[in-house]
Amino acid sequence: MIYVKLIGQIILISLFIYYVSGKLMGSQINFMKRVLSVFISLVFTLFVYWYAYLQSVDVFSENFAYSFMDVSTIIWIGSMLLISMLLYLFFELFSPMDSGERKESGIKPRPFLLRIRNQWRGQKRMRQVIQIAVKNGISRAMKYSRYRNNDHEMAIAFRNTLEQAGGIFIKFGQVLSTRRDLFSPVFIKELEKLQQNVEPLKESEVKSILEKSLPYKMEDMFSYFDMIPVASASIGQVHKAILKDNNQQVVVKLLRPDVKSMIRDDLNILLEFVRWLTDKSSWAARLGLCELALGFAQNLKEEVNFEIEKRNVLQIKKALEESKYEVKIPHVYAELSNDCIIVFEHAYGQSVGNGDSLFQSLNIDREQFARTVLYSFFDQILKAGIFHADPHPGNIFIDKADGTPILLDFGAVGRLAEPQQEGMKIFLMGIQHNDADMLYDAITLLVEDHEHIDRVKMEQALSQILLRISYVEQIPTEELIQAFFKVVRDFGLSFYPSVGIALRSIVTLEGTLHLVQPNFDIFTEAKEYSSHYLSSLFKKPFRDPGATKERLEEEFALMIPALRKIPRRVDKLVQKVESGKIILHHDIFSDKNNAEFVTNLFSRFILLLVGITFGIISSSLLAIAQFIDAVYAVYLNAAAFVGLFLCAVLLVRLSIQAIRLMKRR
Repeated sequence: MIYVKLIGQIILISLFIYYVSGKLMGSQINFMKRVLSVFISLVFTLFVYWYAYLQSVDVFSENFAYSFMDVSTIIWIGSMLLISMLLYLFFELFSPMDSGERKESGIKPRPFLLRIRNQWRGQKRMRQVIQIAVKNGISRAMKYSRYRNNDHEMAIAFRNTLEQAGGIFIKFGQVLSTRRDLFSPVFIKELEKLQQNVEPLKESEVKSILEKSLPYKMEDMFSYFDMIPVASASIGQVHKAILKDNNQQVVVKLLRPDVKSMIRDDLNILLEFVRWLTDKSSWAARLGLCELALGFAQNLKEEVNFEIEKRNVLQIKKALEESKYEVKIPHVYAELSNDCIIVFEHAYGQSVGNGDSLFQSLNIDREQFARTVLYSFFDQILKAGIFHADPHPGNIFIDKADGTPILLDFGAVGRLAEPQQEGMKIFLMGIQHNDADMLYDAITLLVEDHEHIDRVKMEQALSQILLRISYVEQIPTEELIQAFFKVVRDFGLSFYPSVGIALRSIVTLEGTLHLVQPNFDIFTEAKEYSSHYLSSLFKKPFRDPGATKERLEEEFALMIPALRKIPRRVDKLVQKVESGKIILHHDIFSDKNNAEFVTNLFSRFILLLVGITFGIISSSLLAIAQFIDAVYAVYLNAAAFVGLFLCAVLLVRLSIQAIRLMKRR
């Protein structure tokens, strides 16, 4: 019984040390390092405590069990706490990458119990993924990547790891293959090799999904339902059917039943794997791989909710009502659709990928067809701000009745905020006018964190691109966009995700339109569209003077309160000028980053001074106590040891923060 009590007290002390050491070292510290530090400090100090004190005491006596918490035990606990912090500092010093402060990388820490549960559920899968990564040499590639002139070995290891892990890992790699602004061409080439083969659902599974998802019985809604899918993908599959009410042919898109469970399980494993990779590699941290994984997770969660796709269809359809470039978007039966099933009007047409016979039979002007699709796409990007993000040949059809373009599959949709729309407009105008200054202004609206850009150097780089495309009748759009991606990457920038999606979509669309008209030049057509767009902006006030007058009245009404204050402000300004009270100054603290940097630096400097002060005062008290032969000398010794302990805690904490900061740099 006494033995059990002693074990229980030691366990309680260990938990206390674990908790307090975490609080003293700061939040977001590595779990495994923390446990290992506490365990080693417990073993070491327990051995010393036993050798120095316990071996001369009967530890199994009942009196000892009750007098366990005496002065020597307090000294033991304090020593254990200090040693555990020093051990953590040692582990932090020799770790290849900061594994603690994940908050700054965009991944919020999860509650302890939830983290333990998820780790328990995904432990086997995570172990499997890491074994695959190590087997493919990804650790070795990261270790020696700094000594190589290219990333070829790292790219192969990364692609093989994602491919062999399968499932969501492959889809994540496919998404990364579109981020040309972040990854070098070597990586893009390898990631583009990722393919995912998905078996279609069985007939029994299809029936089960329909029974659970449809508002009525299947036989009451469809007079015909083809169990063989038209298309099958990792998220869902598509079937042909005929509605019983109106005898209309429709297509029914079903969500695969295992998708949500796969997302719940494998998505967490992917995020953990990316965290592990970021911990091990400054390359992954520099690319912001954690942020990319989080964005992928968010987009995937939206993609598996067909309510969002239904809304996307309605939004784009509404946005294109005023466009003069006619494209058809199939009607969606909202009353029959939900988050697991979506019912579309059947598109009577043929894919542009194999539509040569239809182009000939309907005598369709291929160039005009391609121009209509392209200009409609530009209208979506520049005017509506919401656009089809996956315009591959399978998603663009030719209407069998009149040859009108049909857009299909709105699971992937991009959205550009107003500043990014403006940036895309200026971008097109800059290319049209061969103006590097305009292109720079456009890029500042299209990239994140652009404050540190050297304008002169970037304009020089953009001028080089413009010189390459000058006096040339045709240039591949992918080559042009790749050049802009390279400039952005070379300056340590990255496009907003929505902008990257838009540029990637343009490249995809170019490949699709080349199937329609092999010599179709998007670059030239973009210049032509930009010219028409600017002309329409200039003519709009004259074409619709009534609407222009109303808009001017609204703007003027908003300006009136500010205009009324101008005379008083001008008068006050003149008075200050006359009295010589105008003072111009620049405040470095007006910049948030500067203020935050100085505040952090000052706070750490204060902590350092406090720690040194504790150390000096405590050492002095300890020295003085040695020459005092009085009862109160023991209190001086106690105060001195407490001060030295606090000094050590502060210095260890500052050292850990300094190491993390250096590794992030």
